Amino acid sequence: MPDSPQAQQQPSQARPSVTLVLPAYNEAERIGSALNELFGYLKRSGPPREGARSASELGPIDILVVDDGSTDSTAEIVAARPEAQLGASPQLRLIRRAHEGKGAAVKAGMLEATGDYVCFADADLATPPDQLPLLTEALDTHDVALGSRVQPDGTDRRRSQPLHRRVIGRFFHWLAALWVTGPVPDTQCGFKGFRRDVARDLFAQQRLSSIVFDAEVIHLARKRGYSIANVPVQWSDKRGSRMRVRPGLALRVLIDLARIPLVHRNVARRATTTAAT
Repeated sequence: MPDSPQAQQQPSQARPSVTLVLPAYNEAERIGSALNELFGYLKRSGPPREGARSASELGPIDILVVDDGSTDSTAEIVAARPEAQLGASPQLRLIRRAHEGKGAAVKAGMLEATGDYVCFADADLATPPDQLPLLTEALDTHDVALGSRVQPDGTDRRRSQPLHRRVIGRFFHWLAALWVTGPVPDTQCGFKGFRRDVARDLFAQQRLSSIVFDAEVIHLARKRGYSIANVPVQWSDKRGSRMRVRPGLALRVLIDLARIPLVHRNVARRATTTAAT
């Protein structure tokens, strides 16, 4: 895919800065290779692969790993990387927190981020880093950019997931669309971007720390009147996830989903949005 005209006209120094947040919990087996892939992409020159975008389209970028109370060597692996040393570019930063869940880790990173555009991705990089310019390009004209595994032709990249996860995912999406998010093609893709002031507004109001936090943030964005772009991205199912679908987790998800409109019933719409629709 060729670079967009806007990206061709603007050198990286003129582009908005970006912070990429990676929440991580017990990722010692995968975080090293994921960061190798990420920094390899950021430092690579030359044309992108088909369906991807070049890192030259990005402005200055820093990476923020939020360690969610890992009991393995995740934090030590991150801290020992050369990109984590003072003066490195791109800069890698590490936040260590007590274990509270993915939602709490993402919230901490989004509120700590300093980039003009603030994005988060899953630590396994199921959505490859060469999709990041798609989010930042959408943020040039929108307040929120939601990565979507549903493609423009209707195909769904989640078809590579095990059958039981696809069935559960469809049921969750139906409930979320009906009660919380409205017609968003993919609420749970772990690849989303926000303008910094929008991120601070939304994540400061986030209350849930479970996997339902994505739906909560989308609900808040809609209530606040922010413009939202759905951005089709490449994605592949990465084995090794520690999330197991158990009755207790399913019950918590249903309860949290039901709570979202109630918890935020007094949230008011903003008078104006920060970006054109």
